[in-house]
Amino acid sequence: MPELRKDPIIGRWVIISTERGRRPMNFSVSPPVMQGGFCPFCYGNAEQTPPELFAVRPSKDSPPNSPDWKIRVVPNKFPALQIEGGQDKVGYGMFDKMNGIGAHEVIIESPNHDATLEQISEHSLVDVFISFRERILDLRNDKRFKYILIFKNHGIEAGASLEHTHSQLIALPIIPNLVREELEGSLSHYKLKERCVYCDIIRQEVSDKIRLVSENSEFVVLSPYAPRFPFETWIIPKTHSSSFENADKNIYIALAKILRDTLQRMNRILNNPPYNLVIHTSPLEQQNNEYYHWHIEIMPKLTRVAGFEWGSGFYINPTPPEEAATYLRDSRP
Repeated sequence: MPELRKDPIIGRWVIISTERGRRPMNFSVSPPVMQGGFCPFCYGNAEQTPPELFAVRPSKDSPPNSPDWKIRVVPNKFPALQIEGGQDKVGYGMFDKMNGIGAHEVIIESPNHDATLEQISEHSLVDVFISFRERILDLRNDKRFKYILIFKNHGIEAGASLEHTHSQLIALPIIPNLVREELEGSLSHYKLKERCVYCDIIRQEVSDKIRLVSENSEFVVLSPYAPRFPFETWIIPKTHSSSFENADKNIYIALAKILRDTLQRMNRILNNPPYNLVIHTSPLEQQNNEYYHWHIEIMPKLTRVAGFEWGSGFYINPTPPEEAATYLRDSRP
Protein backbone atom coordinates (compact mmCIF):
# COMPACT_ATOMS: atom_id res chain seq x y z
CA MET A 1 0.00 0.00 0.00
CA PRO A 2 1.47 3.41 -0.97
CA GLU A 3 1.67 6.08 1.75
CA LEU A 4 1.24 9.84 1.85
CA ARG A 5 3.63 11.41 4.35
CA LYS A 6 3.51 15.02 5.49
CA ASP A 7 6.67 17.08 5.93
CA PRO A 8 6.29 18.53 9.46
CA ILE A 9 8.15 21.76 8.61
CA ILE A 10 6.50 23.10 5.45
CA GLY A 11 3.43 20.86 5.24
CA ARG A 12 4.40 19.29 1.92
CA TRP A 13 2.93 15.85 1.22
CA VAL A 14 5.09 13.17 -0.40
CA ILE A 15 3.92 9.91 -1.97
CA ILE A 16 5.97 6.90 -0.86
CA SER A 17 4.97 4.59 -3.71
CA THR A 18 5.79 1.07 -2.60
CA GLU A 19 4.26 -0.31 -5.82
CA ARG A 20 7.17 1.32 -7.63
CA GLY A 21 9.82 0.11 -5.17
CA ARG A 22 13.41 0.43 -6.29
CA ARG A 23 16.66 -0.88 -4.89
CA PRO A 24 19.95 1.04 -5.28
CA MET A 25 21.00 -0.97 -8.32
CA ASN A 26 17.74 -0.03 -10.07
CA PHE A 27 18.66 3.66 -10.18
CA SER A 28 20.79 4.68 -13.13
CA VAL A 29 22.87 7.83 -13.49
CA SER A 30 23.08 7.34 -17.26
CA PRO A 31 20.37 8.73 -19.54
CA PRO A 32 17.39 6.37 -19.89
CA VAL A 33 16.72 4.75 -23.23
CA MET A 34 13.16 4.52 -24.52
CA GLN A 35 12.21 0.86 -24.82
CA GLY A 36 11.72 -0.34 -28.36
CA GLY A 37 9.96 -3.40 -29.71
CA PHE A 38 6.74 -4.47 -28.03
CA CYS A 39 4.39 -1.66 -26.95
CA PRO A 40 1.36 -2.44 -24.72
CA PHE A 41 -0.42 0.70 -25.95
CA CYS A 42 -0.38 -0.24 -29.62
CA TYR A 43 -3.40 -1.41 -31.60
CA GLY A 44 -4.08 -5.11 -31.00
CA ASN A 45 -2.37 -5.24 -27.59
CA ALA A 46 -5.35 -4.32 -25.41
CA GLU A 47 -5.00 -7.56 -23.44
CA GLN A 48 -1.58 -6.38 -22.22
CA THR A 49 -3.09 -3.48 -20.24
CA PRO A 50 -5.52 -3.54 -17.32
CA PRO A 51 -9.20 -3.56 -18.42
CA GLU A 52 -10.24 -0.20 -19.83
CA LEU A 53 -12.23 2.35 -17.85
CA PHE A 54 -13.38 4.40 -20.83
CA ALA A 55 -12.88 4.30 -24.58
CA VAL A 56 -13.80 6.11 -27.78
CA ARG A 57 -14.67 3.78 -30.66
CA PRO A 58 -16.09 4.21 -34.16
CA SER A 59 -19.12 2.15 -33.11
CA LYS A 60 -20.98 2.42 -29.82
CA ASP A 61 -21.83 -1.28 -30.15
CA SER A 62 -18.20 -2.38 -29.87
CA PRO A 63 -17.58 -4.28 -26.61
CA PRO A 64 -15.03 -3.03 -24.03
CA ASN A 65 -11.40 -3.98 -24.64
CA SER A 66 -12.09 -4.86 -28.27
CA PRO A 67 -9.44 -3.83 -30.82
CA ASP A 68 -11.42 -1.17 -32.73
CA TRP A 69 -10.57 1.80 -30.53
CA LYS A 70 -9.53 5.40 -31.08
CA ILE A 71 -8.76 6.37 -27.46
CA ARG A 72 -8.48 4.12 -24.40
CA VAL A 73 -8.31 4.96 -20.70
CA VAL A 74 -6.85 2.22 -18.49
CA PRO A 75 -5.55 2.00 -14.92
CA ASN A 76 -1.81 2.54 -14.67
CA LYS A 77 -0.15 -0.86 -14.34
CA PHE A 78 2.30 0.60 -11.81
CA PRO A 79 0.15 3.13 -9.93
CA ALA A 80 1.56 5.83 -7.68
CA LEU A 81 -1.64 5.55 -5.60
CA GLN A 82 -4.09 2.74 -4.92
CA ILE A 83 -7.84 3.09 -5.41
CA GLU A 84 -8.94 0.45 -2.88
CA GLY A 85 -9.21 1.16 0.84
CA GLY A 86 -9.62 4.07 3.22
CA GLN A 87 -7.34 6.98 4.05
CA ASP A 88 -6.65 5.85 7.63
CA LYS A 89 -5.04 9.11 8.71
CA VAL A 90 -2.74 8.48 11.66
CA GLY A 91 -0.11 10.23 13.72
CA TYR A 92 3.29 8.63 14.17
CA GLY A 93 4.82 10.59 17.03
CA MET A 94 5.19 14.10 15.61
CA PHE A 95 4.61 12.88 12.05
CA ASP A 96 1.39 12.53 10.02
CA LYS A 97 0.64 10.00 7.34
CA MET A 98 -2.26 8.34 5.52
CA ASN A 99 -2.76 5.52 3.09
CA GLY A 100 -1.88 6.36 -0.48
CA ILE A 101 -5.47 6.29 -1.70
CA GLY A 102 -6.17 7.65 -5.16
CA ALA A 103 -6.60 6.76 -8.81
CA HIS A 104 -3.84 6.60 -11.40
CA GLU A 105 -4.96 6.24 -15.01
CA VAL A 106 -3.40 6.36 -18.48
CA ILE A 107 -5.14 8.00 -21.44
CA ILE A 108 -3.81 6.38 -24.64
CA GLU A 109 -4.40 9.15 -27.17
CA SER A 110 -4.06 7.19 -30.41
CA PRO A 111 -3.63 3.59 -31.61
CA ASN A 112 -0.82 4.88 -33.86
CA HIS A 113 2.49 4.26 -32.11
CA ASP A 114 4.36 6.97 -34.01
CA ALA A 115 1.78 9.76 -33.67
CA THR A 116 2.45 12.72 -31.43
CA LEU A 117 -0.18 14.89 -29.80
CA GLU A 118 0.06 17.64 -32.39
CA GLN A 119 -0.06 15.12 -35.24
CA ILE A 120 -3.38 13.48 -34.41
CA SER A 121 -6.44 15.09 -35.98
CA GLU A 122 -8.30 17.93 -34.32
CA HIS A 123 -11.36 15.69 -34.07
CA SER A 124 -9.32 13.04 -32.24
CA LEU A 125 -7.83 15.65 -29.96
CA VAL A 126 -11.34 16.81 -29.04
CA ASP A 127 -12.10 13.19 -28.13
CA VAL A 128 -9.02 13.18 -25.90
CA PHE A 129 -10.36 16.22 -24.02
CA ILE A 130 -13.78 14.59 -23.74
CA SER A 131 -12.08 11.49 -22.31
CA PHE A 132 -10.41 13.70 -19.71
CA ARG A 133 -13.77 15.25 -18.87
CA GLU A 134 -15.59 11.91 -18.58
CA ARG A 135 -12.99 10.48 -16.24
CA ILE A 136 -13.06 13.60 -14.03
CA LEU A 137 -16.86 13.51 -13.88
CA ASP A 138 -16.77 9.86 -12.87
CA LEU A 139 -14.02 10.19 -10.27
CA ARG A 140 -15.42 13.30 -8.61
CA ASN A 141 -18.31 11.11 -7.38
CA ASP A 142 -15.78 9.47 -5.06
CA LYS A 143 -15.76 11.73 -1.99
CA ARG A 144 -12.31 10.50 -0.96
CA PHE A 145 -10.78 12.53 -3.79
CA LYS A 146 -10.13 16.28 -3.49
CA TYR A 147 -8.17 17.05 -6.65
CA ILE A 148 -7.67 15.49 -10.08
CA LEU A 149 -4.45 16.24 -11.94
CA ILE A 150 -4.10 15.57 -15.68
CA PHE A 151 -0.65 15.83 -17.22
CA LYS A 152 1.45 14.69 -20.16
CA ASN A 153 5.16 13.85 -20.21
CA HIS A 154 6.55 13.96 -23.75
CA GLY A 155 10.07 12.57 -24.21
CA ILE A 156 12.36 10.74 -21.85
CA GLU A 157 13.85 13.97 -20.46
CA ALA A 158 10.32 14.96 -19.42
CA GLY A 159 9.69 11.67 -17.63
CA ALA A 160 7.98 9.54 -20.29
CA SER A 161 8.80 5.84 -19.99
CA LEU A 162 6.89 4.82 -23.15
CA GLU A 163 7.08 6.75 -26.39
CA HIS A 164 3.53 5.90 -27.50
CA THR A 165 1.55 9.12 -27.04
CA HIS A 166 -0.39 9.15 -23.78
CA SER A 167 -1.40 11.36 -20.87
CA GLN A 168 -1.96 10.50 -17.23
CA LEU A 169 -4.59 11.26 -14.61
CA ILE A 170 -4.06 11.08 -10.86
CA ALA A 171 -6.89 11.60 -8.38
CA LEU A 172 -5.57 12.76 -5.01
CA PRO A 173 -7.08 12.68 -1.51
CA ILE A 174 -5.55 16.10 -0.78
CA ILE A 175 -5.13 19.38 -2.65
CA PRO A 176 -1.47 19.76 -3.71
CA ASN A 177 0.48 22.66 -2.22
CA LEU A 178 1.16 24.20 -5.64
CA VAL A 179 -2.57 24.26 -6.36
CA ARG A 180 -3.27 25.75 -2.93
CA GLU A 181 -0.77 28.52 -3.65
CA GLU A 182 -2.50 29.31 -6.96
CA LEU A 183 -5.91 29.29 -5.26
CA GLU A 184 -4.76 31.52 -2.41
CA GLY A 185 -3.08 33.98 -4.79
CA SER A 186 -6.15 34.09 -7.02
CA LEU A 187 -8.49 34.56 -4.07
CA SER A 188 -6.31 37.33 -2.63
CA HIS A 189 -6.44 39.21 -5.96
CA TYR A 190 -10.20 38.71 -6.18
CA LYS A 191 -10.80 39.99 -2.65
CA LEU A 192 -8.74 43.11 -3.40
CA LYS A 193 -10.06 43.92 -6.87
CA GLU A 194 -13.21 41.81 -7.29
CA ARG A 195 -11.77 40.45 -10.53
CA CYS A 196 -10.14 37.19 -11.58
CA VAL A 197 -6.37 37.60 -11.85
CA TYR A 198 -6.23 35.41 -14.97
CA CYS A 199 -8.91 37.51 -16.65
CA ASP A 200 -6.81 40.58 -15.82
CA ILE A 201 -3.73 38.89 -17.30
CA ILE A 202 -5.63 38.13 -20.50
CA ARG A 203 -6.81 41.73 -20.87
CA GLN A 204 -3.33 43.15 -20.36
CA GLU A 205 -1.49 40.65 -22.56
CA VAL A 206 -3.97 40.99 -25.43
CA SER A 207 -3.64 44.77 -25.15
CA ASP A 208 0.17 44.84 -24.87
CA LYS A 209 0.79 42.00 -27.36
CA ILE A 210 4.47 41.68 -26.41
CA ARG A 211 4.02 38.30 -24.70
CA LEU A 212 1.01 37.21 -26.73
CA VAL A 213 1.75 34.22 -28.98
CA SER A 214 -1.64 33.62 -30.61
CA GLU A 215 -5.35 33.63 -29.98
CA ASN A 216 -8.62 32.37 -31.39
CA SER A 217 -12.24 33.00 -30.49
CA GLU A 218 -12.00 31.10 -27.19
CA PHE A 219 -8.35 31.02 -26.07
CA VAL A 220 -5.18 33.04 -25.75
CA VAL A 221 -1.66 31.63 -25.84
CA LEU A 222 1.00 33.63 -24.04
CA SER A 223 4.44 33.56 -22.50
CA PRO A 224 3.79 34.33 -18.83
CA TYR A 225 5.33 37.47 -17.35
CA ALA A 226 7.51 35.53 -14.87
CA PRO A 227 8.18 32.12 -16.45
CA ARG A 228 10.19 29.54 -14.57
CA PHE A 229 11.51 27.90 -17.74
CA PRO A 230 12.52 29.07 -21.22
CA PHE A 231 9.54 28.98 -23.60
CA GLU A 232 7.09 28.15 -20.82
CA THR A 233 3.70 28.76 -22.42
CA TRP A 234 0.16 29.12 -21.06
CA ILE A 235 -3.14 28.49 -22.84
CA ILE A 236 -6.04 30.27 -21.11
CA PRO A 237 -9.75 30.37 -22.01
CA LYS A 238 -10.95 33.91 -22.69
CA THR A 239 -14.26 33.38 -20.90
CA HIS A 240 -13.94 32.90 -17.17
CA SER A 241 -14.32 29.27 -16.15
CA SER A 242 -12.90 27.63 -13.05
CA SER A 243 -13.06 23.94 -14.05
CA PHE A 244 -11.84 22.18 -17.15
CA GLU A 245 -14.55 19.50 -16.96
CA ASN A 246 -17.38 22.03 -17.10
CA ALA A 247 -16.51 23.19 -20.63
CA ASP A 248 -18.72 22.26 -23.56
CA LYS A 249 -17.62 20.60 -26.79
CA ASN A 250 -17.23 23.90 -28.67
CA ILE A 251 -14.58 24.96 -26.15
CA TYR A 252 -12.72 21.69 -26.65
CA ILE A 253 -12.85 22.18 -30.43
CA ALA A 254 -11.23 25.61 -30.10
CA LEU A 255 -8.71 24.19 -27.62
CA ALA A 256 -7.75 21.38 -30.01
CA LYS A 257 -7.00 23.90 -32.76
CA ILE A 258 -4.88 26.18 -30.63
CA LEU A 259 -3.03 23.43 -28.74
CA ARG A 260 -2.00 21.72 -32.00
CA ASP A 261 -0.87 25.07 -33.37
CA THR A 262 1.14 25.87 -30.23
CA LEU A 263 2.93 22.50 -30.15
CA GLN A 264 3.70 22.78 -33.85
CA ARG A 265 5.22 26.22 -33.29
CA MET A 266 7.39 24.82 -30.49
CA ASN A 267 8.51 21.93 -32.67
CA ARG A 268 9.56 24.25 -35.49
CA ILE A 269 11.75 26.50 -33.39
CA LEU A 270 12.91 24.05 -30.69
CA ASN A 271 13.29 20.88 -32.79
CA ASN A 272 10.61 18.72 -31.17
CA PRO A 273 11.54 19.36 -27.52
CA PRO A 274 10.58 17.14 -24.61
CA TYR A 275 7.92 18.86 -22.53
CA ASN A 276 5.51 18.58 -19.64
CA LEU A 277 1.91 19.67 -20.14
CA VAL A 278 -0.33 20.17 -17.11
CA ILE A 279 -4.01 21.09 -16.84
CA HIS A 280 -4.58 23.45 -13.90
CA THR A 281 -8.17 23.27 -12.71
CA SER A 282 -10.20 23.87 -9.55
CA PRO A 283 -10.43 21.32 -6.73
CA LEU A 284 -13.45 19.06 -6.88
CA GLU A 285 -15.22 20.82 -4.01
CA GLN A 286 -14.72 24.23 -5.66
CA GLN A 287 -15.86 23.45 -9.20
CA ASN A 288 -17.49 26.84 -9.82
CA ASN A 289 -16.00 30.03 -8.43
CA GLU A 290 -15.27 33.57 -9.57
CA TYR A 291 -11.61 33.79 -8.57
CA TYR A 292 -9.84 30.78 -10.16
CA HIS A 293 -9.46 30.23 -13.91
CA TRP A 294 -8.51 26.87 -15.42
CA HIS A 295 -5.66 26.83 -17.90
CA ILE A 296 -2.94 24.70 -19.46
CA GLU A 297 0.79 25.13 -18.84
CA ILE A 298 3.40 23.72 -21.22
CA MET A 299 7.01 23.54 -20.01
CA PRO A 300 9.65 22.47 -22.57
CA LYS A 301 12.59 20.69 -20.91
CA LEU A 302 15.41 22.88 -22.17
CA THR A 303 17.32 23.51 -18.93
CA ARG A 304 17.95 21.53 -15.75
CA VAL A 305 16.82 22.38 -12.25
CA ALA A 306 20.00 22.32 -10.16
CA GLY A 307 21.33 23.18 -6.73
CA PHE A 308 20.48 26.88 -6.71
CA GLU A 309 16.87 26.23 -7.65
CA TRP A 310 16.45 23.43 -5.11
CA GLY A 311 18.14 25.42 -2.39
CA SER A 312 16.42 28.76 -2.97
CA GLY A 313 13.13 28.11 -4.71
CA PHE A 314 14.20 30.63 -7.38
CA TYR A 315 14.29 29.65 -11.03
CA ILE A 316 16.90 30.95 -13.47
CA ASN A 317 15.40 31.43 -16.93
CA PRO A 318 17.89 32.47 -19.67
CA THR A 319 15.16 33.44 -22.17
CA PRO A 320 13.00 36.53 -21.52
CA PRO A 321 9.33 35.75 -22.16
CA GLU A 322 9.10 38.67 -24.59
CA GLU A 323 11.74 37.01 -26.79
CA ALA A 324 10.15 33.57 -26.44
CA ALA A 325 6.78 34.99 -27.48
CA THR A 326 8.35 36.67 -30.52
CA TYR A 327 9.95 33.43 -31.69
CA LEU A 328 6.72 31.48 -31.19
CA ARG A 329 4.59 34.21 -32.74
CA ASP A 330 6.78 34.39 -35.83
CA SER A 331 6.90 30.64 -36.25
CA ARG A 332 4.25 29.89 -38.86
CA PRO A 333 3.80 26.95 -41.21
